[in-house]
Formats: sequence, structure tokens, C-alpha cells
Amino acid sequence: MSHLKQPLVLSAQCNNIASPLFATAAAAAAASSQHRQQGSRASRRLRSHRISCAPADEAAGGGVSTWVTPKERPLTVTAIVTAQAPNSVYVSRGFDDIQDLFGKTLLLELVSSELDPRTGRERETVKGFAHMTPTDGTYEAKMTVPASFGPVGAVLVENEHHREMFIKDMKLVTGGDESTATTFDVSSWVHSKFDDPEPRVFFTLRSYLPSETPPGIEALRKKELATLRGDGQGERKFHERVYDYDTYNDLGDPDRNIDHKRPVLGSKEYPYPRRCRTGRPMTRLDPATEKRSSQVYVPRDEQFSDVKGRTFSATTLRSGLHAILPALAPLLNNSQSFSHFPAIDALYSDGIPLPVDGGASLNAIKDVIPRVVQIIGDTTEHVLRFEVPHMLERDRFSWFTDEEFARQTLAGLNPICIRLLTEFPIMSKLDPAVYGPPESALTREVLEKMMNGVMTVDEALESKRLFMLDYHDVFLPYVHKVRELPERTLYGSRTVFFLTDEGTLMPLAIELTRPQSPTKPQWKRAFTSGNDATESWLWKLAKAHVLTHDTGYHQLVSHWLRTHACVEPYIIATNRQLSRMHPVYRLLHPHFRYTMEINALAREALVNADGIIEDAFWPGKYSIELSSVVYGATWQFNTEALPEDLVSRGLAMRREDGELVLTIKDYPYANDGLLIWNSIKQWGYDYVNVYYRSDEDVIGDEELQAWWEEVRTKGHADKKDEPWWPVCDSKDNLVQILSVIMWVTSGHHAAVNFGQYHYAGYFPNRPTVVRKNIPVEENQDDEMKKFMAKPEEVLLQSLPSQMQAIKVMATLDILSSHSPDEEYMGEYAEPAWLVEPMVKAAFEKFSGRLREVEGTIDERNNNPENKNRCGAGIVPYELLKPFSEPGVTGRGIPNSISI
Repeated sequence: MSHLKQPLVLSAQCNNIASPLFATAAAAAAASSQHRQQGSRASRRLRSHRISCAPADEAAGGGVSTWVTPKERPLTVTAIVTAQAPNSVYVSRGFDDIQDLFGKTLLLELVSSELDPRTGRERETVKGFAHMTPTDGTYEAKMTVPASFGPVGAVLVENEHHREMFIKDMKLVTGGDESTATTFDVSSWVHSKFDDPEPRVFFTLRSYLPSETPPGIEALRKKELATLRGDGQGERKFHERVYDYDTYNDLGDPDRNIDHKRPVLGSKEYPYPRRCRTGRPMTRLDPATEKRSSQVYVPRDEQFSDVKGRTFSATTLRSGLHAILPALAPLLNNSQSFSHFPAIDALYSDGIPLPVDGGASLNAIKDVIPRVVQIIGDTTEHVLRFEVPHMLERDRFSWFTDEEFARQTLAGLNPICIRLLTEFPIMSKLDPAVYGPPESALTREVLEKMMNGVMTVDEALESKRLFMLDYHDVFLPYVHKVRELPERTLYGSRTVFFLTDEGTLMPLAIELTRPQSPTKPQWKRAFTSGNDATESWLWKLAKAHVLTHDTGYHQLVSHWLRTHACVEPYIIATNRQLSRMHPVYRLLHPHFRYTMEINALAREALVNADGIIEDAFWPGKYSIELSSVVYGATWQFNTEALPEDLVSRGLAMRREDGELVLTIKDYPYANDGLLIWNSIKQWGYDYVNVYYRSDEDVIGDEELQAWWEEVRTKGHADKKDEPWWPVCDSKDNLVQILSVIMWVTSGHHAAVNFGQYHYAGYFPNRPTVVRKNIPVEENQDDEMKKFMAKPEEVLLQSLPSQMQAIKVMATLDILSSHSPDEEYMGEYAEPAWLVEPMVKAAFEKFSGRLREVEGTIDERNNNPENKNRCGAGIVPYELLKPFSEPGVTGRGIPNSISI
């Protein structure tokens, strides 16, 4: 069952006659149905918005009435405003309290939807001051409104306080009956007039295409969009709501440390999506780099709620993790690696004792990662004890097995990179003069030997039984660069899998490649599981390298780039080009909640120079640069759609009737993802059909066309000339465009984010860095002796250091958690959706489908035939179950990229 965010009643009655101020839901629906069936768009607009107290036979006529009832009596309207002041303490609070006593706190102006028939211009607004009531956070204003005023299309709000206010909603009541109030869903911060004298405008809940805008608020609609676009000048201020574009030129900090200089992303050399412009000045040492500050500007309404702020404190990723490292360092005895695997297991059982008199250090740790700081028994002593990841809880040895290594490519944290192998022999597309011979070490002989004579390579290709995880060409140019960084190494890698008769994948071989250099030739080798101890341990080390490659690609591309970074331009363009009254704005708005704030925090502490990603992941200072290379080489809007993504990777094919057939029948991410995708697309189709009667309506929507043009030419400016961009010239194409955006912000992000602690909380399963070359690369005697004597020790020394591991585990614990105020897809209906009966009905169907998806996923997880999601010790695949409780649950699809 869907829920309503705010109480909402749509009509107000006066002596059993519809008030001229408000339209009932039934009347609005009837008018909406009528204007779709009659006349030109202009005449439809005039008929649908005129509501008066005229007799029924007169009111039934077309156009806007020019008469005024001689004996009309003015109406008394009570405006009730529910507000919440910020928690911050302001010096000016005393002044505001005095203002509250005198009742001049919020100046409201009611704006008619109709023009004045005598002048043909906007009617004069009706003003009134809202005063504080005995109910905390509630303000009231009584206003006298002419009976011929017409429907209220907007309310202007001027905040007389010296501080901003968060307004939840406004109700307009006639006849003293609050149950028949018209509600304006505000849910927005309203700046103080002392910061900006321009009042805020809030529109009616009804959605209008630009050409159907009530004439009385047409100018306001355009003015509001101009305000949101800004003028592109100056440094943005905290209270502002300006959306504009900029390149990623704020990741480095050369004024603090010249080694922290980073390339600007968003150019021909380093293509990238755009982020929100802040207007900060440039650094002294590098005029191309923007100065960093402790608070990154994002438009005010994009910032966290108080609930979100408390559970995902800004200090957590801004400075908290850096603050706890000095406190943890002496506890770890500065050891570089774990001495044995039981020492890793102790992080979840015994924990790390924290100083009894830890003071500020202990408080810092408790504030940053409260879930893992626990009290020992009945004492006051604390330990840093991590929760046992779900995977480890089910089978503490599963990470070591080939079966789990392969299964996670289909049902793990990064199930979107495996591809069907279609060409053989495997060849590099890189320049052999630079990188060495292009032929792969994964030869026919190697693969057929590991298939045990079941079939030849050609037969396996023909029957679509060979798949590959390919990190060869994308990483090879960075191998020598990464190896120059301390405690890091890198190879280009390829891993080939065989699809068994049981529907599971079996890894056949891994290729590791080091490109040639001025002093050394190319080195490459194929590794297989082997039948002896040496080959078996080399295979385990090779798997660790591949897992590291997959982990880095997951975090930088599958997660950060394809969701966080690529979505921000959609948010900016939507706010700049689509009015709050536009139906597409109201469809997409829930999918953008908190994303810009999260991205700003990431630029402060996660993906910045010397941030958590650079410190703990193998690409180091090349991390975001590498994501730029992948964006330029592979990102396409059209293949962000799940079906097209699957087809492009050979994991699905389309039949003649358009239906998809999966290449691997039991592919949990694809199986469940398609349920979500199809539900989203049907919801988008139903929604679009309410507002657009024809393809011509789509083409003629000036705001929509400007929005899509800006997404392509400004938001993704470095890709603007690509031929694969869909054209927004039909209802079907619009539905596809909207479905891609809704899928990426919901299902795609959920699939790659909320399982992070479950799968990577035990870091040997998903190491973020490998610090040593595989021993056989150089065949140095001392390295080979260590390996032959103690291969487990070599593996441990190759894995992340203690400090890297704990930093990543703490970060993933935070990033995998759902906030208590999370909004899951299909759970809550937006108020604007409920004023249109057809949209309300479509949403209820959408919500019902997602509830059915929950049950279907449970059935699949309990079906023993689905061996990639059901079996001894296997973690059920729940990342695409739509709903969840707060905390680290490994399931739940929020509407938006909210963490």
C-alpha cells in the first residue's frame, strides 16, 4: 500500500458551493478530462482553470468570464503554515522571537491562476502576515479574498526572520473547516529576507505542461526558472538555490600540498560529467584548480534533513575518518599487514581495545562509526569490534573458493562487468609498439585443458559458454604509473569463465600482464588452479589481483561514475529547465533526493586528493582520472538502460517479439533487475500518458526540449556529439529516457551500494589494494623462497595493511547503511501525484508490483535450482528487494542516490 508524505485534502466548500479559490478533485479531474477532448490547446487552458461562483449554466460556457458579481461577498481564508526552524543557534534569535510576538514572521501572498478580465493582466495578490500560534512551529494568517479571485495557483512567501526556516506545508482553509483545506506541499528552506529580499514562490500541486499553465502564473513560472539558473557569476552563498555547471576542478589542493594537484576532469583530454558550480576562487599555485573549503555549496533544498544529518553526520566523511587514524595507529602497533588470518577474524570477535582514557579520540571514533564501538560486558571499557559481514556469517571460508569467486560476478557487489566472450583468439586493441604484443596468454590450449575435454573453444563460443571479466586494456596504461606509488602494484587482467551444465560459472584461467617499458619487455602469464600446491597458491594470488581490479572498477566506475557523477547533470538540468509544476519534474524529483549533497561530501573526503579512495584503493592519485578514461571510452546513456546493458555485454538477446532471453538463466542481478526495470518503465509509461496525448505534445513541450538539450550539451558536454543519444521526439522515447534516469538512481545504485559491507566488510574477499607483485613475475630467488616457504604469509603481505583495511571497513559500514528517513521506491506517493486520479491509480499499481517483486525474490532465493543464489553457505541475493528497515541490511531500493 502506498503512503502519502503529507496530509492532503483538495477541496474547500462554502455553503455547498465550490469556492472560487479552490477546485475539488472531482471538478479538477472533470476539467482535465474535458480539456483533453475539446478544442485547441489555448481554449482548453482557459476552460480548465476558470472556477467561479456563477450559476451552473453561465459557468458552463467557454473562456474566462469577464463579469463580476455585484453582490459578491469576500471570503475569509486562513493560511496555516507548518514550519521547522533549524537546530543551529543564531545570534539573531532574540530579534526573531520578538518578531514572532508581533506576528510579522511570514508575509504570504496569494496569486490567482486567472488574469484580471478587466485589464488582461495578473490579478493583484492578496497579502497577509502569518503569526505564531500556541502550537509549536505553526503560523497562521487570515486574509480577505474577493469571491471572484479565481483558483490560487501560487503562494509567495517572504521570511521576515533573520534566519532561514524550513516550511513543511501550507494549508488554505475556508469556512473554518481544516478538513477541506487545500495543501501546498512545500518541504523547502525559505531564506531570510535579510539574505535575499526576493520572496519564494510555491505553486499549486496540479502539474501543467508549459502551454497549459494557468495565465495568471505564467510569468511566475518563467521567473522562478530564471532564479534557479542564476547568472553564472560570483561565489554561491549557503542560502541560495542556484543550479549551474562546472568541471571537476576542485579535487586537488595544491596550495596545501603541491603533490595534491589533480587534473581538471571535464575536457577533451579528461572527459567527465559536470558537477554543480560553486564559484569559489582559484588556488594560488594552480589557476585551473578551485579552492577547497570546509563547506561545499549545494543548492539549499538539496541538503540533508536533520534526521539524515544526525545519522550520516557531515563530520563522518568530511573529517571524521581522518581524525580517528591517529587514535587507531598506536593500537595497531603500526603493523603493515596482518600476521595471520585469525588476526583478521579477531576484528569481528575480540575487537581492538580502545584506550580507557581515550577522551576526544574515543569520542571521535564513536561519532564516526558508532555501530562498531561496543562496550565490553558490564564495564565501561570500549572495543572497536566490527559486525560480522553476512557472507562471513554464512560461510567463513567461502571467499577462498573458486565457486564463490565466480558466483559473485553474477550475484555479488559488481555483477555488471562480466561479458560474453565472442572473439577468439583474444587480442588487445592497444598499440603494440607501446604496450607489447597484443596476443593474450589465454590460448586455446590453456582453456581447453581446463575444460577437461568437455568441448573445444570453438564449440564453447558457439554455444555461448565462455565469459570474461576484462580489465586488460583499460588498466594496462596505468600499470607503470601505479607501480611508482608506494605499497602498490598493478597488472592488466583477463579472467575467463565457463558456464557449466548446472548454470553456474567455473573460472578457467586468469591472465596477468605487465606492459613493456623502456627497460623491460612485456610480461604476461596465464594462471590456472592446477593440480599441485605451487600452482594452486599462485592461482590464489592471481585471484587476489583480479578481485582488486574488480573492486577498484566497482567503486570508481560501476558505483561512483555511473550513478553519483553521471546523475548530477540530470539534477542540475531538471532544476534549471523544468518548472516545479512540470509533470516530468515531479516524476523525477524523488529520484534526486540528497544526491548533490552526497556528491559534495564525496569531493571533500572520498574522491579528493589524499581522500579515502586514494589512500586505500590501488589507483591512488590516479583514481578519478581513471574513471574519466572509462567514461570517455565506454559510457553511453542508451546502454545505461538495464536491457540494453545486458544485450551489449552479450548477457541477453532480443527475440523477434522484443522479449529478452538471458544467456545465463540464473543471473540474479539481471533476473531481479529486470523485474524492477519493467516496473519502472510501466510506471513511466502510465505517467507520461496522463500528460501527453501525442508525440506532438512531447515535441512541442519547450521546457522538456530545453531540459533534454541541456542534459546532453551541458551536463554531459564532452559527449554531446555522440550518435547514441536518444531523441526526445515521441512518448516512447521520453518514457525510455525517464526510465533510464529512474533505474540508475534507484535499482542500479542499490545493486552496487548496499551490499558493500556484506561482501567487502571482510576485506580478503574484496581487497582494495594488492601491495606486492606476484612472485613469479621476476623469479627473484629471495621472493620465490619466501613464497615457497610461506605462501599464506606472502598473500597476507600482499593484501591491504591494517590501517587501510580498517579505514575501508569503517567507510563501507557507513556507506551500506539506510537512514531512518530513507524513502524507498514505491513506498510513498508524492502529493502532486495524488491530485491527478489517473496518476494516483498508476502509482498504486506500481507500488503493488514492487510488493510482488519482494515475494518473487524470496521465492527465487529459496529455489534450490537457482544455484547462484541458493545453496549451502550462499548469501541470498536481496540487493534488489525494494524495501528495508534502517541500518545495514543488504536490501532496499531507495528512490535516490542518498548515500
